[in-house]
Amino acid sequence: MMDRLTSMAVFVRAVDLGSFAAAADAFEISGPMVGKHVRFLEDRLGVRLLNRTTRRQSLTDAGQAYYERCRAVLREAEAADAVVADELSEPRGRLRVTMPALLGRHCIAPLLMKLARKYPHLELDLAFGDPIADIIEAGYDLAIRTGDLDDQSGLITRRIASQRMVVCGARSYLRANGKPKTLDNLAAHQAIIYRRSGRVRPWLFPRADQPPREVMPVGRLRLDDLEAIADAAAQGMGLAWLPYWLVRERLSTGALVGLFGGQGEFLYDCHALWPRSPRMPPKVRAAVDILAAALPKLMT
Repeated sequence: MMDRLTSMAVFVRAVDLGSFAAAADAFEISGPMVGKHVRFLEDRLGVRLLNRTTRRQSLTDAGQAYYERCRAVLREAEAADAVVADELSEPRGRLRVTMPALLGRHCIAPLLMKLARKYPHLELDLAFGDPIADIIEAGYDLAIRTGDLDDQSGLITRRIASQRMVVCGARSYLRANGKPKTLDNLAAHQAIIYRRSGRVRPWLFPRADQPPREVMPVGRLRLDDLEAIADAAAQGMGLAWLPYWLVRERLSTGALVGLFGGQGEFLYDCHALWPRSPRMPPKVRAAVDILAAALPKLMT
């Protein structure tokens, strides 16, 4: 019994190359064997696919329609093989990733370093800083973003974690100024303000079935670096609204105290974005998979 997919491939090659002899050379089989593959298909279908004379061959109407479908089937079969090959192939080559600086240093880079230790043929080229406007034009394989996403045309996106935000302050500050019991009390407290690109960002608190409540921080310190804000809060300079992953150790040692735990903590989604392509490169798949598996434990 002949393999139908092989017979389809021989038939398509015979049509493409214009003769059984050329198809035989391409597959390294005999000319009569090419004829057997075509007859196998014709017998199975009950129609003639090719009109052949000693000087030329031509497709019948049924043969033309069958030829087009065979080409599509063979392309799909090749794509299926390629997917499995990608799954089995080891990530290799240069992986260029852009990410927010602090999140990258604290959470993302350590996971990518773990990936690089596992795959010796993988090279890392990591950029820490402000978001790149067009990652395709800049030549990046992967970008990590938190918060709302801008235009994603030409990109695939996948949510890989959520960044939990907490209000916190030092015990020395709370002893001197009291502990705010409600969000309304925040207006009477010194906040350490995060200012980026000239904008002061509000502190956000979730509400059921409503947009989050916005509290605009008030204070005499304005900084554009989250780690510096965490340092200032630990020194008793005011209250801060910061990602949990950044202050986790300070909270566990008591250097900072978390507030409003019962109020609910705002979550910023963290996404991985990469250029759209027919197949996801193994190096990108491996990076996204390790981040999606391990990042949520670091960020919440």
